Amino acid sequence: MHTPVVVQPGYRPGDPGYRRLSVALFAAGLATFALLYSTQPLLPELVDAFDVSPSQSAFTVSLATLGLGIALLIAGPVSEVIGRTTLMRWSVAATAGIALLCAAAPTWHTLLALRGLQGVAMAGLPAVAMAYLREEVHHDSHARASGLYIAGTAVGGMAGRLIAGGLADLGGWRVASGGIALMGVLCAVVVWLLLPASQNFHPSPAGPKQLMTQTGRVLRDPALLALYGIATTAVGAFVAVYNGAVFRLSGAPYDLSAGATGLVFTVYLLGSAGSATAGWLADRYGRRAVVPAGCLVTLAGVAISLAAPLPLVIAGLAVMTAGFFAVHGVASGWVAARAHAGGGGTGQAASLYLFSFYLGSSVFGGLAGAAWSHGGWSGVALEAGVLFFVTLLLALLLKNVPSKVRN
Repeated sequence: MHTPVVVQPGYRPGDPGYRRLSVALFAAGLATFALLYSTQPLLPELVDAFDVSPSQSAFTVSLATLGLGIALLIAGPVSEVIGRTTLMRWSVAATAGIALLCAAAPTWHTLLALRGLQGVAMAGLPAVAMAYLREEVHHDSHARASGLYIAGTAVGGMAGRLIAGGLADLGGWRVASGGIALMGVLCAVVVWLLLPASQNFHPSPAGPKQLMTQTGRVLRDPALLALYGIATTAVGAFVAVYNGAVFRLSGAPYDLSAGATGLVFTVYLLGSAGSATAGWLADRYGRRAVVPAGCLVTLAGVAISLAAPLPLVIAGLAVMTAGFFAVHGVASGWVAARAHAGGGGTGQAASLYLFSFYLGSSVFGGLAGAAWSHGGWSGVALEAGVLFFVTLLLALLLKNVPSKVRN
């Protein structure tokens, strides 16, 4: 006789467990994405320290994102067997520990190897965070909780660049790397102490047949395929805009220094607010209404950035950032909800969404250099505008896909 599975209703805002969960996942997102992008402002320092070319120094970023993207495809299925909480705790702890080793790396190739390994370690958090939220948070509050987690990743992406750049001015790249690593360690402690153990996770059979069945399910759902496409095009446009903005702001007529250009990333704070606000709106009005609205905001931001005055350029980036994180925050939570309602495979679906996310970042973000060379800012804006328009079309397509959840 089998013991019946008791499903808890899930945490709601105001519950002690909801507060612990929100703080822990905010800290986890902050640490993971701060460490992921921490070497970006240090590239000139790495060129001098290791006597490498600028293009070689960029490998410290690309190898981490490559390791993360590949490991995402493995981390999701692994979480279906060992559990969400275990994987997330060890992921954040390992990421912070490897960051400490990076700060002490004796050679260039050692640093590159550690950054690739760090990317692999990072995958355990983003691969399963949304699946964990879907299982542990009440369905009425899921979009809001997802928005708070994405807000943490937005703040982390900003903090990693700003703090590392400031510390590098004080003591070089090792001091900068060590400082960010210590922040990661503190966040890991918060995650270990506060993240509630899973109540509604039930291990899946570890056999390859079961995993293949679940993976096939999340690759056949037209709504999930559209959401993977949204991840690819939206982040591709977002990264292209910021890659092009560095060239635009450092050249005439603005001629901003590297430090001043880096301050532009403070508009990520609006991304954090945009994600949290969009989560609240999605709980109230539905995901199908909020995602297209976020796409329109991103397109408006790109249009504003075409203006010449510097304040309008910054305003355009801010509007575009708020819209992007609104789209990403709601869409990523939608993936977990859709997969869960379809019979499982939430870990695989979340992994495929984020794999698409980093694929878009690598491919379309890299094309921004060619767009800038051929058409200046107009070329970059055209690339981003086309990608955001495709994102909008995919979001509108979702309106016509039969619903499996309240969205």
